[in-house]
Amino acid sequence: MKSKRIILSLFFSAILMIIGLNLTISSTAEEHNANSSDIAWTSATSDPNTLGWMKGSPPPPDKIIRFEDGSYFQFPQLRWSVCNFQQLMPTKSVGKKLSSNILLKREELAEIDRLTFTPLGATKPMTWQQSLAANFTDGIVVLHQGKIVYEKFSGCLTPTNRHAVMSMTKSFVGLLGEILVRENKLEEDRLIKDYIPELANSAFGDATVRQVMDMTTGLDYSEDYTDPNAGVWQHAAAGNPLPKPKDYTGPRSYFEFLQTVPKQGEHGRSFGYKTINTDVLGWLISRVTGQSLNEVLEQKIWSQIGADRDAFFNVDSIGTPFAGGGLNASLLDIARFGQMILDGGRVGNQQVVPKAVIRNIRRGGDRKAFADAGYYLLKGWSYRSMWWITHNKHKAFMARGVHGQSLYIDPKADMVIARFGSHPIAGNAAIDPTTLPAYEALADYLLGLDNF
Repeated sequence: MKSKRIILSLFFSAILMIIGLNLTISSTAEEHNANSSDIAWTSATSDPNTLGWMKGSPPPPDKIIRFEDGSYFQFPQLRWSVCNFQQLMPTKSVGKKLSSNILLKREELAEIDRLTFTPLGATKPMTWQQSLAANFTDGIVVLHQGKIVYEKFSGCLTPTNRHAVMSMTKSFVGLLGEILVRENKLEEDRLIKDYIPELANSAFGDATVRQVMDMTTGLDYSEDYTDPNAGVWQHAAAGNPLPKPKDYTGPRSYFEFLQTVPKQGEHGRSFGYKTINTDVLGWLISRVTGQSLNEVLEQKIWSQIGADRDAFFNVDSIGTPFAGGGLNASLLDIARFGQMILDGGRVGNQQVVPKAVIRNIRRGGDRKAFADAGYYLLKGWSYRSMWWITHNKHKAFMARGVHGQSLYIDPKADMVIARFGSHPIAGNAAIDPTTLPAYEALADYLLGLDNF
């Protein structure tokens, strides 16, 4: 019991970041920071530059942020942490190609700030500029026809530093999985145990590669954060890089934890957003390539897109990159990645990702299976290879992560939106009523300019 109490106290705040669920969940500020629980934080009052976190040699005691005590994920400290995870925990690099940086052309449109739209469920319109502050935006870049038409940075973010992408990581891993299927290194109808015998007796053993990639596995695994016995806590404890308590007897790595997950129900029937599916896919990628996940991402994508900066992964105690939410990158490089996807996998004259891979993702997954999950703000959507497919009139699709991370790709409008945030509420349901109509309104505006 002592071990469990220690683990819960260390990991309750941390797990909200790494799991990347997309349901409405309560504010980490309200639950984990008694000193600020009665403060109605705004983007301005929680600005980390104003609050002065980690400044000084040494910083004042009340301005120090640490990983081991959970303060790094309390709010408003979170607004500093999302740009500084490399100072707080062990990481592995995802290298860019030397001298390969591709400069993005600019044709900025100041009038975008005045663009208006009506949030879902609201009656009063809001401007684009107002929405950025309301959603605690750290940075946003909009590309149209491959050029930067809008760019804004705030909070901890600058054009050159890196930010946690949270569960947008999953879409990178899903893309790698699709590439390996195309290369015949993975067969989507084969069972997981055929590739990873260590998982034969787990829930994943008789699941197919496709079921893992689309998260239609039947798992006895709960991400209910109000239940101290939920599997999410065991996952967090296993993956935490800090030394375990002396009386701790559970799994000590992501690999060990995945072998303990039991099956519940049938595979292939319903969509269930559970991060451990991405951990399994990350293991599959490493197993069939013989390389660490960060090395595969570097080789196949990051070194090929003209990135400005190296990216990096947070890792567990044995150096395993956290596939479900551990990637950190610069905002402009995320935009470059999105432009590559929009361009059918091409960067200039180079085909980085096969066109067929992008087409397969864009066609989407099983809408009925997705509907069973009850995402009331995402009606008509689906999930394919760890990408969120809107099936809207523009055929837009997304990578999404908690606290406001998003990569929105609109093929019809020839538009890419890369956004980082540090909203006090983790779940995307807190910001979807604002961000989704804002993105659609901007797409329509840009299309109008094209047709003028």
